Amino acid sequence: MTVPYALVAADREGLIPFGGYATWYRITGELRPDRTPLVALHGGPGCTHDYLLTMADLAERTGRAVIHYDQLGNGRSTHLPEKGADFWTVELFLAELDNLLASLGIEDDYHLLGQSWGGMLGAEHAVRRPAGLRSLTIADSPASMELWVAEANRLRALLPPEVQATLLAHEADETYDHPDYVRAVQVFYDRHVCRVAPNPPEVAASFAALESDPTVYGTMNGPNEFHVLGTLRSWSIIDRLDRIAVPTQLISGAHDEATAACVQPFADAIPDVRWDVLPESSHLPHVEERDTFMTLLEGFLATVDERVAR
Repeated sequence: MTVPYALVAADREGLIPFGGYATWYRITGELRPDRTPLVALHGGPGCTHDYLLTMADLAERTGRAVIHYDQLGNGRSTHLPEKGADFWTVELFLAELDNLLASLGIEDDYHLLGQSWGGMLGAEHAVRRPAGLRSLTIADSPASMELWVAEANRLRALLPPEVQATLLAHEADETYDHPDYVRAVQVFYDRHVCRVAPNPPEVAASFAALESDPTVYGTMNGPNEFHVLGTLRSWSIIDRLDRIAVPTQLISGAHDEATAACVQPFADAIPDVRWDVLPESSHLPHVEERDTFMTLLEGFLATVDERVAR
């Protein structure tokens, strides 16, 4: 699969103070009182906003402002490589999101989209029923890390035997940076993370940023997408999903590492929910089937806006 690389430029960028640190953000389009903005939460944890920049398409397509930001510890926000596991918590990133919304003056009216870890964070935000949240889109996210790991192991078992053997050998030795291990991991990524080859520059930029400072990812997740050793390994939101009180759109790819089993609890428990699976995509359908994804998201947000306006 190949896709053209064209991204919408930001209209505004800046830094927001947060607990003695700084959160970097960018806004595409104009913040208008008659058009509820969309806030995009990137994955990882420990990734950057870059690979989600296609979401800015909605600013051109709909006149709706789209807000990206780099979560603390990543990208253009403050890096804190000296901080340990007690610092990097779900509560920290929820507080940062609340601070962003308030600082931009949109806390009373916003849509939220989270991709992968961003969807987990978005669900955590939504179960608290913030008054200004109008809708939630969860893209390619698991409802629990137990499901994620179980499905990752199932997908690993479908890799070529020599790839599986390489993974197991280096995991036993904890030699995660060995070139053979890196190549074996890439086989999984090419199948289940991004099927566009070569990866578009914005996706490559996020991977490069993660590699340059793996503090957050390594602490909360682990060495890669399927070998989860970090503090999130026991995370689950399944028993709280019925608290989400806004319309929710689920999106995933047919080849996604966030498999149907990972997503199903969202569909089962959220009261007002719909779920679309993009057939040619893996973990990044906003890149792999960009126009289809944007059309789907555009329609969902428009429907919610119409409902709110009544």
